[in-house]
Amino acid sequence: MSHRKVVLVTGASSGFGEAIAGLLAKRDLEVFGTSRHPLANGSVPGVSMGPLDVRMDESVRACVDTILDRTGRLDILVNNAGYVQGGAIEEVTLEQAKAQFETNFFGAVRMVKAVLPTMRKQGSGRIINISSVAGLIAAPFLGFYNASKFALEGYTESLRHELRPFNIGVSLVEPGFFKTNIGRNRQYGAEPINDYDPWRRRGLSSIERLESQGPGPEAVAECVLRIVESRSPALRYRVGTDARRYIRLRRILPASTFERGVRRAFKLDAKS
Repeated sequence: MSHRKVVLVTGASSGFGEAIAGLLAKRDLEVFGTSRHPLANGSVPGVSMGPLDVRMDESVRACVDTILDRTGRLDILVNNAGYVQGGAIEEVTLEQAKAQFETNFFGAVRMVKAVLPTMRKQGSGRIINISSVAGLIAAPFLGFYNASKFALEGYTESLRHELRPFNIGVSLVEPGFFKTNIGRNRQYGAEPINDYDPWRRRGLSSIERLESQGPGPEAVAECVLRIVESRSPALRYRVGTDARRYIRLRRILPASTFERGVRRAFKLDAKS
């Protein structure tokens, strides 16, 4: 049985998850990371990697049971597994939309349901859900990704209220545009419609440019570490100057002015 706090990080083979797991492993924590294909994706120093498909109830139960069998406890869950579904909303099939929610939203829900009995019995725990500024401000041509993150935001806010009596902290991390492989792994609508071509092309090109100019994932990992080490973590943590700026502008600008700014940022009204 472990005498250290035990951490589980989903989607830990690359990007935010790899950075988070690697940084936490440098502290006095026992860190478990997951990937759908851990052997193929390599290892993270100091992190015990294992298989997990957050879309499957059996896989989630097996993952959590394996950790509990080894350690006898589970103190911190970081829900990071996810991907981006791109394309115009009309171009995305219903099956693709459901798949986006199965990973980004219901995957986190499955993980929380699996760990809560242990955390309630312990009388302590931390749940950290990796959201996005896209869960607060919708980007064009990422409609179902936005929707999955908006859903995660509301779910997490309710969860925080419900778990406070059990001394289980719940927080959201909301990164802006960061340079990770999530953009390279972006999926696209399976039913492309030519009418959307110029706007989709400009919108997605703008997103790719913002991602390429963004910082690396280390700032998100450092934010998660602050939450883990905080005695009283907040609900929301915006990471990146762009995330903080966008939220501030939405709060202070008239809705029509902010909407024009979004369209300008993504070049949606450009002539060519």
